[in-house]
Amino acid sequence: MLIRITFLFICICIIIFGLSLLWPVIVKGAPWTPTPRETVRKMLKLANVTQDDTVVDLGSGDGRIIIMAAKEFGAKAIGIEVDPFRIMWSRWNVQRNGMQEKVQVVKGNFFDLDLSGATVVTVFQRIGTNNRLKAKLTSELNPGTRIVSYIHLFEGWSPIKAVEDSKIYLYIV
Repeated sequence: MLIRITFLFICICIIIFGLSLLWPVIVKGAPWTPTPRETVRKMLKLANVTQDDTVVDLGSGDGRIIIMAAKEFGAKAIGIEVDPFRIMWSRWNVQRNGMQEKVQVVKGNFFDLDLSGATVVTVFQRIGTNNRLKAKLTSELNPGTRIVSYIHLFEGWSPIKAVEDSKIYLYIV
């Protein structure tokens, strides 16, 4: 009987701990859906990313966009992520790729953080999130900043360029 109670107690603790870590994602975020690496490369090429850029990825997941921006395009890159598991995974990927000098992973909700230092912003969010982001992006980003969205458009904005077969859209502030 004591073993069953102990086992049940441990299971409940694990569930509570897991939910406490996932709560920010459940409440504020979208489920993680990794962007294919070739699509990431197309996104960064469409935005003409160079070593002079600061790429900010909103909801950076495992860090694949920010790592590629730094490693292949020479840019400084910042990933903003709310999920603590993805943050740990991203930071490990950054370290594994030797990109600690050029890449930073920030824990937080991108709606609450200042994006004004970005010259390129990458987005793979739901259409509703994109539409909520419009006011923030236009008020915080400098003219000429490039915004690359994967799959979902920003309603009311016309992309400057698009890779239609890959559903990648480029906007310029």
